[in-house]
Amino acid sequence: SLARRCHHRSTAMLDMPFLPFCAFLGTLGLLCVAMVGSWCQHWRGGFSLDGSSRTFNWHPVLMVTGLVVLYGAAALVYRIPNTWSGPKLPWKVLHGSLALGAFVLTVLGLAAVFHFHNSQGTPNMYSLHSWMGLATVLLFSCQWVAGFGAFLLPWAPAWLRALYKPIHVFFGSTILMLSVASCVSGINEKLFFSLKNGTTAYKLLPAEAVFANTLGLLILIFGVLVVGALARPSWKRPDSDSPDSRQ
Repeated sequence: SLARRCHHRSTAMLDMPFLPFCAFLGTLGLLCVAMVGSWCQHWRGGFSLDGSSRTFNWHPVLMVTGLVVLYGAAALVYRIPNTWSGPKLPWKVLHGSLALGAFVLTVLGLAAVFHFHNSQGTPNMYSLHSWMGLATVLLFSCQWVAGFGAFLLPWAPAWLRALYKPIHVFFGSTILMLSVASCVSGINEKLFFSLKNGTTAYKLLPAEAVFANTLGLLILIFGVLVVGALARPSWKRPDSDSPDSRQ
């Protein structure tokens, strides 16, 4: 009918192609990494491994790069149209490898903050940010191990994969949003700790506060866009037994 054709035409007009969206998202992710590095270099004194505050600076850089940007890239691998046909194993390996890379950077980021705290005599794991961050990393660990066992090892039965897949997808989005929340709360906590004695107070909004607040907003936008892409029906890989994939 005419109404149905009009509906399909309007839906097609609104349906943004995935690859331009992906390019925009990649640019946004690189911008987040560049900004967190610039913040730590320009305002926080740069980087070192001597246990000082410059050791701490590795923490935000590695966490944003690993737990947000690289993890977001891993989550979107199966939305690339090229993955919808042909053997699935190379894409599984890419998905798992990106997630593993994100995990390695995350562990190094945790090591940096624990090294800094222990060198300075600062207590560990007392703030909401630290609780949320550790919960995110533990969930991420379980997610990667369970995903590896269910989808990459050849002896996992098909019924187990079918049962676990929606759980894996749900926790994929959940972990990303927890990562974003952890990063944003960490940026806020760092500003409260840093912008006080001898500096312009946070409440007076110095340039560093504007820059870091903007970084937090961009990280949030990145996370929301990734979750939105994961939820978009037209970008989902067709099921192997669906009419679309059979065609």
